[in-house]
Amino acid sequence: MKIGFVTDSTADVPADLAGQQGIEIVPVLVNIGGKSYTDGIEISREEFYTRLPDLNPPPTTSSPSVGSFQERYEKLLRAGADFVISIHPPNELSGVFNAARLAAEAFGQRVKVLDSGQVSLGLGFQVILAAEAAAHGAILDEVTALVDSVRQRVRLAALLDTIEYIHRSGRVSWAVAKIGGILRLQPLIELRYGIVHRLGQARTRLQGIERLVDALNSWGPLERLAVLHTNAESAARQLLEEVKSKVIVQPLLVNVTTAIGTHVGPNGLGFSAVPIQS
Repeated sequence: MKIGFVTDSTADVPADLAGQQGIEIVPVLVNIGGKSYTDGIEISREEFYTRLPDLNPPPTTSSPSVGSFQERYEKLLRAGADFVISIHPPNELSGVFNAARLAAEAFGQRVKVLDSGQVSLGLGFQVILAAEAAAHGAILDEVTALVDSVRQRVRLAALLDTIEYIHRSGRVSWAVAKIGGILRLQPLIELRYGIVHRLGQARTRLQGIERLVDALNSWGPLERLAVLHTNAESAARQLLEEVKSKVIVQPLLVNVTTAIGTHVGPNGLGFSAVPIQS
């Protein structure tokens, strides 16, 4: 049995890993000044984050077309896949899942679309581990069970430089309601099952990073780890050196996709990790 895998650019799966595992990545669109850019292709992440503070009106994001998903499903099935598993961010945060679901309807039981409840490597690790399992001979039911296990275990937390971007996105109720009291503080957030939770806030960046590492330590032994940042590579590399011993597999260092950065802003730091199943 051969299983193909599709995700989208919000998963932050590194291109080399995607190539090794045959994972198809459908890019999201970023809209700037009336023009749409293909996420990670027509505009680099570095350029985007450099420009972001001065963009007025602020950029927005758009889901890929239904047809773009259908093309990837057809490609994998024609290449010999018996089934395709397509994993995406939660419908509460993005329209990507719905576009993939509509595209899958044309393929019956051969394409299965899964809600990851996550973004960035919180989503990406679900895809990567599933593809690895399939490459080692896991059948469809085993792979979907693995995705469910990783979805329940995976954690994603971040320190934002400002609440401004997540507030203006309008997608997080507490960020909208409490903007006045924490505008000048750096919020710590966690995403679980499609809901952005507030972990607190920090008055200084150093304090925020310490609390972020404390959160990571509380997750226990780790199977996989990624250090995430939004154009804060120097700080992220320092953080990577501090935490890389917590996991056997080489941690990933990822400058988060523009489609997510639009809503969280530049200079953010974070972790995504898969704790070992107890």
